[in-house]
Amino acid sequence: MFKNEKILIGSGENEVFLLPSMANRHGLICGATGTGKTVTLKVLAESFSDMGVPVFLADIKGDLSGCIEPGEASEAIKKRLSGIGIDPESFEFKRFPVRFWDVFGEKGHPVRTTVSRMGPELLSRLLGLTPAQSGVLSIVFRAADDNGWELIDLKDLRAMLVWCTENASALLNEYGNISKQSAGALQRSLLQLEDAGGSIFFGEPAIDLHDWMRFDPETGGGMINILCCEKLYRSPLLYSTFMLWLLSELFEMMPEIGDPEKPKLVFFFDEAHLLFRNANRTLLDSIEQLVKLIRSKGIGVYFITQQPSDIPGVVLSQLGNKIQHALRAYTPAEMKSVRAAADSFRSNPSFDTAEAITGLGTGEAVISTLDAKGRPCVAEKAVVLPPQSMMGIANEEEIAETISSDSYFGKYEDTLDRRSAYEIIKEDSEKEEAAAEDEEKAEQSRKKTGKKTSSETQKTSGSKKTTAAKKAASKVSGSLLGAVGRELGRSIARGLLGIIKK
Repeated sequence: MFKNEKILIGSGENEVFLLPSMANRHGLICGATGTGKTVTLKVLAESFSDMGVPVFLADIKGDLSGCIEPGEASEAIKKRLSGIGIDPESFEFKRFPVRFWDVFGEKGHPVRTTVSRMGPELLSRLLGLTPAQSGVLSIVFRAADDNGWELIDLKDLRAMLVWCTENASALLNEYGNISKQSAGALQRSLLQLEDAGGSIFFGEPAIDLHDWMRFDPETGGGMINILCCEKLYRSPLLYSTFMLWLLSELFEMMPEIGDPEKPKLVFFFDEAHLLFRNANRTLLDSIEQLVKLIRSKGIGVYFITQQPSDIPGVVLSQLGNKIQHALRAYTPAEMKSVRAAADSFRSNPSFDTAEAITGLGTGEAVISTLDAKGRPCVAEKAVVLPPQSMMGIANEEEIAETISSDSYFGKYEDTLDRRSAYEIIKEDSEKEEAAAEDEEKAEQSRKKTGKKTSSETQKTSGSKKTTAAKKAASKVSGSLLGAVGRELGRSIARGLLGIIKK
């Protein structure tokens, strides 16, 4: 909700605002289950939309869909508004411009990417590969790049893995060893990913993330993009890897703009602790750099989780705007977590922050945002505003109508299957088989006519055994020679942390 060109979050002894110019300095929304995190998320998302900033929301429980319907002035909401100092009769309830997305294409427009855009780094994390298996996967990607073969879907990747395994000896000097054990384990992992829905996620048309940065043609408000994650969240590793890929893709595609007057996009990452679970030091360093640098692209990232300790300290230090809902503490370990959360705020002499956090009611929060100079304001206890849209899950028919009447309906619904690595490898294999059959028929014909000696027959038979290896070596050699003439600065667009650049 706007008030004097600022986002009003809530009110206590003082009104608490978020400055649009500081919104790209990222934020954190914390609190135990049932303390009001989702309501706070909606209030911020609606305010960003009102000021013309597109928003991305990961909807895990399905209760963000209510944005498409106006809210109602219940007695509880009237009481909250009056407590904040807002006349309930003057508070506007309304719907917001929403576009629904779904990786599985069931409750929104499909969201796909290509295998190449995901890249070997994130794919290795998704599949839980060992270092040896990750090495084989990197070779597969590099060989595909050097041959100019696109990896679009999983059948491309599986075909490329088989091709590399069959031609391992010819590829050894240029790329390294490809063990059959690692390749076999990788192939099994790809089959499991395919069974888990990977065949739906990887493909074309791939999502154009610029489509998440649109505005309502009628009001000019920023589009609220809701990604249905109820099914995606059942696989926590897939969910976290997908969200990490989104962030890295946004970072790659957006130009540097410094600190804008308001963000270009605000990204809300629910259940953020999953991003950091089992992450190694290298990945954590990459995430830290990503969060640190993406703000200069005009993108604000807001993590939603239960405990501040769910976020590594190096990342937590990058989150300037903090909204802490209630935490319950009954054990020494829980009290330690509360104290750590309190210590992350600039203390207010009028109350003890740790005591305030444990005593907050539902819908209340300790809040600290950045001032105009980027400095943390002192902590304030406040009652958070109610959302202007409906709280809860929208009617299924209304959701379906929103999706089908969207101008983007039909853009992503039908899959495409272009000629890529799978088709190329299959065509080459068929040509080799046809050539071998022709040679065998010719040899049989020569035998019948007596025009071929036994020594010549042995020579021909021996040459067949090296045909595939020579062909693979020829392709590798040709691709490497061709690479010499390419621009040295050509980037392989893979949308990952640790992008390979040549």
